[in-house]
Amino acid sequence: MPRLLVYTRTTDYRHDSIPAGIAALRALGDFTVDATEDPAALERPLTPYAAVVFLSTSGEVLTPAGRERLAAHVEGGGGFVGVHAAACTEYDWPFYGELLGARFDRHPAYQPGRVVVEDRDHPATRGLPPVWDFTDEWYDFRTSPRGTVRVLARADESSYEGGGMGEDHPLVWCREQGAGRVFYTALGHAAEAYADPDFLAHLRGGVQWAARTAGVPDA
Repeated sequence: MPRLLVYTRTTDYRHDSIPAGIAALRALGDFTVDATEDPAALERPLTPYAAVVFLSTSGEVLTPAGRERLAAHVEGGGGFVGVHAAACTEYDWPFYGELLGARFDRHPAYQPGRVVVEDRDHPATRGLPPVWDFTDEWYDFRTSPRGTVRVLARADESSYEGGGMGEDHPLVWCREQGAGRVFYTALGHAAEAYADPDFLAHLRGGVQWAARTAGVPDA
């Protein structure tokens, strides 16, 4: 069974939903999940892992050696998945911002809103409704990644209070880095998300795509 390294170290805000996220990734049944907060785990060879998942990491979480290993892993064909606060991570490492596609800026209050699916020809969005009602923090980013990533879904800022990006507000995207694949979803703030069938299907599809696991067509 393919392996995932799920990394959850935080040196800034810590999400209470992290244990629920780890449990959800394990419950998918598609991967053997190694979950860790130890930066030394990223200093060792990452070749056993189909993908590395940063699950609501925050702040500076990697050593210089870990940065080198992660960059080499993705450039060499490994997968990388960022969930929610992964965009609030490694601000001091320019490569990470390029890898992920955008960096977190701010968010309004946790509240219901709407996700507009732009691209349904991807495992992460294939099973979602065209307009998806969800509750989250609706992250704003410092810049829109559109043009450098493949945008899969965006926020409808008219559906909630406090959005700061306007009509072009990507929330979910993917891209390629070297020979590797990168998937990011801004959703997943609360533990409740990891019990939501639509969110679980979304997360599963994104991880499978990044990890290139069997049975998932290229998209």
